[in-house]
Amino acid sequence: MNTATHPSTRLVRYSALASFCAAAAALLLVMLLHLLPALIAGLLVYAVVDALAPLLERRWPGGWARQLVVGVLAVLVAGLLALAIFGVVAFFRAELGDPDTLFDRMMPVIDRARTQLPAAIVAYLPVSAEDFRYTATQLARAHSAQLQVAGKETVHVFGRILVGLALGALVALTHARPAGDEGPLRRALTTRCEYLARAFHDIVFAQARISGLNTILTAIFLLIVLPLTGVHLPLAKTLIVITFIVGLLPVVGNLISNTLIVIVGLSVSLWVALGALIFLILIHKLEYFLNAEIVGHRIHARAWEILLAMLVMEAAFGLPGVVAAPIYYAYLKSELTAAKLI
Repeated sequence: MNTATHPSTRLVRYSALASFCAAAAALLLVMLLHLLPALIAGLLVYAVVDALAPLLERRWPGGWARQLVVGVLAVLVAGLLALAIFGVVAFFRAELGDPDTLFDRMMPVIDRARTQLPAAIVAYLPVSAEDFRYTATQLARAHSAQLQVAGKETVHVFGRILVGLALGALVALTHARPAGDEGPLRRALTTRCEYLARAFHDIVFAQARISGLNTILTAIFLLIVLPLTGVHLPLAKTLIVITFIVGLLPVVGNLISNTLIVIVGLSVSLWVALGALIFLILIHKLEYFLNAEIVGHRIHARAWEILLAMLVMEAAFGLPGVVAAPIYYAYLKSELTAAKLI
């Protein structure tokens, strides 16, 4: 009996190995070339279209009608996401107001914080709006080069996000077309992309549910519970929006928003900060449970696994690594699970 491996089988194996190498190299280049915003934007458009397209395709099945439906949906989703991004930027600008009056509006918060904080910290706080403005101006002059670089980088990030939205729409439209004869390498690469898109869908949509619930509870606390006790927290609306945005990061996102809320609460009184801390600890415990149930169930990972992946990725790539870690780890788990290695 001839036990030699059939040429077609070897070709499939080599193609699978090449696809794994290509996927690993692509994901690494995304981090090294700072293309993570474009990747996330593209995957978001593709995931939303992929989730909504089957609902519309039931009414317009097959042929050009199916492609038209997916194409219109892809353009619509990309446009709405772009508007959402600009809407968030406009909201923060409107909430923070005119930069010239920002220092005047911040002084009451600093004055209240002066009565709550230790003397060693109070010594570094500005004593007036003019002092605050002068200190900020001096810092801006001292770091003007860094600010210019940051401004250019922000423009580049927005440009990459818009390109990613367009690419996601195009890929979703291409995916809707009937596939012809495919070679083994193309099939293997398609499988890698499908696993990545599925991992992104599982992480982002599950975390969005958790962040949404966390934001609702935080909004109830900041806009209803505290005002009923006679406490009106500064920048409450901004804190709510930040809670949802950073809440899209598993585990650490909740810690970031909690820290900001407690700091602002401390500017009102120590008791408000303590009450906010207790309430937010309860929310954090709830989010930890939901994270284990929703995200962990989707990708078969515990919260500590995701946190460890975020720690390693942060050490390697900084803040972008924290954002990418849950997606990359979910993709790795899906590949290992499909290969029956875990």
